[in-house]
Parts: sequence; C-alpha cells; structure tokens
Amino acid sequence: MTRAAVNGSASEIASDVLIEVRDLVKTYRSGDSELRALDGVSFSIRRGEFVAIMGPSGSGKSTTMNMLGCLDSPSGGLYILDGRDVSKLSDNELARVRNVKLGFIFQGFNLLPRLNALDNVALPLVYAGVDAQKRAVRAAEALKKVGLDSRMRHRPNQLSGGQQQRVAIARALVGEAPLILADEPTGNLDTKTSEEIMGLLAGLNAEGKTVVLVTHEPDIAAYASRVLRFKDGKLVEDLRQTPRRVMGNGGGEDV
Repeated sequence: MTRAAVNGSASEIASDVLIEVRDLVKTYRSGDSELRALDGVSFSIRRGEFVAIMGPSGSGKSTTMNMLGCLDSPSGGLYILDGRDVSKLSDNELARVRNVKLGFIFQGFNLLPRLNALDNVALPLVYAGVDAQKRAVRAAEALKKVGLDSRMRHRPNQLSGGQQQRVAIARALVGEAPLILADEPTGNLDTKTSEEIMGLLAGLNAEGKTVVLVTHEPDIAAYASRVLRFKDGKLVEDLRQTPRRVMGNGGGEDV
C-alpha cells in the first residue's frame, strides 16, 4: 500500500470527482465546553471509488458520514457533492439530494416492521412522488438484484439478519443514486453473512456505484480500494490498497 495525498485539491473540481471536502470542521457545544469532532478535514472521492472510513470511537468517522449524507451541517469548511456546494442548498433541495444522489445502508437495517420487503424498498420512491405501479416494478427489480425476489412479501421479522440487510441494500439502490453510504453495514451480522453483504457492495461498486462505508473491522475495510483513517477529529491516513477478492457473486437467499 502507498500513502496518497490527504488533502483535497484546491483547484477547480474535476468532473469525475463526486465528493470534495475542504477544511471541514464540526464543533459541538455543551455549556462552556466545546468538542471539535472534525478538525480541518480535507479529501476528495472520485466517481466509482470504494472507500472505507476507519478510526476508533470518537475519531470523527461517524460525524464525517453524517456530513457526507447531508444529515448534519458543518461548523466550517466546504462540502461539494456532485459539483454543488451543499451549504447553499435549501431544506427542500437537501431533501431532494438525499433522495436522488444518496443511498443509505445502516447497521440496524432501519426497516419498518409493518411493511413487507417490497414496500420497505419502495419507500424512497414514495417520497420522490413516483406512482404506485412504477414503485412496485422498481422495488421488485431491486430485490431481485440482491437475490430476494422470492421474499418480497415477507415482513422484516420473517427474514434473517442478512436478508434484512439485503432489503436495506435494495432500498438504497431503488432510487438509482450514484453514491451508496453504508454505516457499519455488517455490524450486526456473522462472518459468513458479512462476507455475502460485502460481496454485494463490491459487485455494486464494480457496476459503477461509488461506495463509502464506515467500519471498525479491518476485514471489512479490506474490500475497499482506499482507506481513510481518522483520529481525534483529523484525517491522519489516506491509503490505497488492492481490494480483497470477492468469492462468488454475493447472491442467494440463505443468509
């Protein structure tokens, strides 16, 4: 592995750069005390990259993910997503960015228990105003892509943990967003199931999706071609590596 440049370029953003973060700062205040969760972080991510964000608890990795997902606002610095300065977007524009540009995958799956797999996957399309028939077709296609076409009518409590995470991945895909953000996507899964899920994410990356994931597990970060390592709110390493070889295609329903 070789060390790459940590700081993002100050030049005009190239068209193949999807994410540009410059001198990002996030400060939390409690009474007279101040916690700087991010302290002048800069990096860029090109379209089609597979990036793992690592670091100990309190290092700033989760705060960074929240910023990239437009779930929180920085206290200072610049975040440009697909050529747009996020700080200049209205609330409605931010909501549209989250719905169109981003697909989220969470450790806890975040599925609605009363909805079946098909309806859970279709939820982003409801918010996007897509009509019911098109929602059903696109949700079914996304579930088929993750190997769950025979589980569409099952509710979350009728699915294993791995199957629930596949539903969550399908939900992230259904809006055809170019960027997939995964926050500890294998944190609640056993080793075999984790490998299946990472195989799916690696496959999506091979098809052109940009994937950014937060993990504390080196075995999971090994699937990425690049690792950003945080410590005390700072980006301390930006490493490129040969990604772990994926066994099989990550498909199937046995997890």
